[in-house]
Amino acid sequence: MRNHHYNKKLRPYARENRNTSTNAEIRIWCELLRDCQADGYRFLRQRPVLHYIADFMCKELNLIIEIDGITHDSKDAYEKDEKRQRDLEKAGFTVLRFSDWEVKNDIGGVGVILHGWIVKKEEEHPALKEQKREKRPSRSQKEVGDELE
Repeated sequence: MRNHHYNKKLRPYARENRNTSTNAEIRIWCELLRDCQADGYRFLRQRPVLHYIADFMCKELNLIIEIDGITHDSKDAYEKDEKRQRDLEKAGFTVLRFSDWEVKNDIGGVGVILHGWIVKKEEEHPALKEQKREKRPSRSQKEVGDELE
């Protein structure tokens, strides 16, 4: 689907979630996902999909990344997460889940898992490589580059 099941009715809630991100969400965004850092693929934060708000979504890969904090530990939350994941998978997405703890304490391991998933996806779908973007330099890298000229 061209709009990737975007739900504009959830836009204000997604904006609020972006403004109140958890520490784990901020860390994975800054260290792995922002500016096409994830092997050249662009991720969106707090993206309305179906009747949910995905923590992170990559349209090119049909990939959703969810960060599960302590609120996901109850049986009720687990059942809701399972339903959400089934609905998203039925819509064509793959959902990778990481715990808050994993992101905060083993961001390198999270990056390895993500990279491995992307490599496997590219092997299965070689045309994906054509959709990759170049990683944008961070401001400090750009400033250093400007100074060297």
